[in-house]
Amino acid sequence: MPLRAAANAALSQHHLDALEEETIYLLREVTAAFERPALLFSGGKDSLVLLRCAEKAFGRGRLPWPLLMIDTGHNYPEVLAVRDTRAAELGARLIVRSVEDSMARGTVRLARPDESRNAHQSVTLLEAIEEFRFDALIGGARRDEEKARAKERIFSHRDSFGQWDPKAQRPELWTLFNTRLHPGEHFRVFPISNWTELDVWQYIAREGITLPSLYYSHRRPVVERRGLLVPVTPLTPPRPGEIVEERAVRFRTVGDITCTCPVESQARTPEEIIAETLEAEVSERGATRMDDQTSEASMERRKKDGYF
Repeated sequence: MPLRAAANAALSQHHLDALEEETIYLLREVTAAFERPALLFSGGKDSLVLLRCAEKAFGRGRLPWPLLMIDTGHNYPEVLAVRDTRAAELGARLIVRSVEDSMARGTVRLARPDESRNAHQSVTLLEAIEEFRFDALIGGARRDEEKARAKERIFSHRDSFGQWDPKAQRPELWTLFNTRLHPGEHFRVFPISNWTELDVWQYIAREGITLPSLYYSHRRPVVERRGLLVPVTPLTPPRPGEIVEERAVRFRTVGDITCTCPVESQARTPEEIIAETLEAEVSERGATRMDDQTSEASMERRKKDGYF
């Protein structure tokens, strides 16, 4: 048996039951504690894992809150197709709010036409919160993704401006959560905070969760830029002097086309990706997100302004 396959076969999956149980408990806790929660759902792997746990917590066709997506208008169609299919399968209400609508209202203004819209999702998200009066948003962020997310509580308080203050978080002892809110405030809740990228892929393999095909190895034209493989698309064309190559790649995380990069990979199954993940030395965001390359504090700064 090849070394990778042997390592994969030897991995225990008993911890997945404990992680799933914790996530189901947290989803039910949100539902009991708040009046108008919503689940942030993009069609990416983490939100699909979260949705599978929600299905087990409440049953198909019985989700007690809507699904919410903030659309930059620059998403991969493969991801949107899975988003729509999964929402329909569960009989869930899917709410989509667009950054382009915020641009039309004048609440979002780009510094230049080719600027990434990713950070501007914060404005559209806060507008959606005000429109529907959401008091809790359930998200699929994990602590192992990035330094700022490692600081965040499972129940993350946001003030009336949607801002996050890392120095004013509430204690979470013995799975007891302080969910009191003043008018206009809300919580972001992250039920898979304690999962890792490896846990997510083991769960995907165990549950047979269907993902967008981008997560698996495929051939795609790319250019190398600042240590990343940038996909060549109409939104991200090659710059003068850059050499376009077609390589076998996959996406470890999927977001806005303008800031999400693939990694070189031959992995075509969850089991092969698990083996690759065991050898990875860089977090998925560190290896694939251009918007996190600007500085070590870029994510924390965006979160303080209301980002996911």
